Amino acid sequence: MPQLVFATNNAHKLEEVAAILKQDSNQEPIQLLSLNDINCHDDIEETGTTFNQNASIKSHHIYNKYRVNCFGDDSGLEIDALNGDPGVYSARYAGEHGNHAAHMVKVLKSLEGIDKRKARFRTVISLVWNGEEHFFEGTVEGTIRHELAGTAGFGYDPIFQPDGYDITFAEMTMAQKNAISHRAVAVEKLVEFLKRL
Repeated sequence: MPQLVFATNNAHKLEEVAAILKQDSNQEPIQLLSLNDINCHDDIEETGTTFNQNASIKSHHIYNKYRVNCFGDDSGLEIDALNGDPGVYSARYAGEHGNHAAHMVKVLKSLEGIDKRKARFRTVISLVWNGEEHFFEGTVEGTIRHELAGTAGFGYDPIFQPDGYDITFAEMTMAQKNAISHRAVAVEKLVEFLKRL
C-alpha cells in the first residue's frame, strides 16, 4: 500500500482528508500518514505570501528531510469586502495562531454595517511525488453570516454559509461538508492525479 504523508498535525484536516480518500473504492488504498506518524515535530514556518507558497514550503520541507512522498496544504477564507482578507493570514488573523473564536469576532466586527458579505474558502495543495511538485486547488463560494451558527467543523465554519445552502459549514455533517468543501475539491483533484500514476 503506497504511503503518503500529509504535512500536518491538525486532527480535523487529517480526518477530513482520510474520509475523502476512503470514499473512492476504485482507488488503490493509500496509507495517509501525519507528521506525528513519521516522528516529525518540526515547527514549519509558513512565511509565504500566497497559499501556493505556504503549501509548497510544507511539502518541500518534509520531502527534503525525510524523502517521502507528501503533500502540504494551505487554506483560508477570502472576503471580498475586506479585499480578500483574512486570506493567507486566516489562522492568525486576530494575532494568536489558531484562536478561531477571536478570528471570527474580528471578521464580524470588520463587516459591521456591510451587506455585501460574499466570501470563499480556498485550499491549495502542493504534492511532492518522487521529487516533482504538483498543485491542486479547490474553492467553495458563500457568504459570511451575521452571527455564529453550529458547533461542528473548525476554523471559520460557524460563520460561513456556502452558496445554495441555508446552513453554515458548522451545521453540516462531515459527509455534507466533504461533498462540497474547498479541501474536498482539492483532494479529489489530488486523488484523480494519484489514480493516473
